[in-house]
Amino acid sequence: MKKLMIPAIAALMSVAVFAEDAAKPADTAAAPADGACHAVAKGDDAMKFDIKEIKINKASCPEFTVEIDHVGKLPAAAMGHNVVITKTADVDAVAKEGAGAAATNYVKDGDTRVIAHTKVVGGGEKDSVTFKTDVLEAGGDYDFFCSFPGHYAVMRGKVVVE
Repeated sequence: MKKLMIPAIAALMSVAVFAEDAAKPADTAAAPADGACHAVAKGDDAMKFDIKEIKINKASCPEFTVEIDHVGKLPAAAMGHNVVITKTADVDAVAKEGAGAAATNYVKDGDTRVIAHTKVVGGGEKDSVTFKTDVLEAGGDYDFFCSFPGHYAVMRGKVVVE
C-alpha cells in the first residue's frame, strides 16, 4: 500500500505545482521596446496580455508602433485579440459601443475617443498600428485593451507617456 501511495502523492504534488504556475499573473514589466518607439503585446487563448504597461517617450518618439501578436491557436472569430488605446476614462464606453462592430474590429467606426487600434487577429497572426504621439499628454491617463467582446475587463494595461 505504501509503495502505491508515494507515486500517487508525487503525481498530485506535480499537478499542484503546475496549477500554481498556471495561476501566476502575467509579467508586470513594461512592454519591451524594440527601439524606443515600438511595443509588442502578446495575447493568448487564455485572454491574457503578456504585458501590463507600455511606455512612450514623446520627446524621442514622434510616432509609436504597437503590435498585437496572438500566440494562441484559436481563430479570430472565437478568440480574437486587438490592441486599442484610449484615455482611461473612455475604456468602458469604447469597449461597450464597439462590441457589436465586428466589421470594424470591435471599434465603433469613427470613434474619436480611440487614439489607435490594430485589427483583430486570431492564433498565429499579428498586426500593428503606428500613430503620432502628439495626441498624447505627458503624464496623461491612458490604457490599452482588447475590445473583442468580453475581453477588455481582463486584457488591459496602462500606457505611460513621458
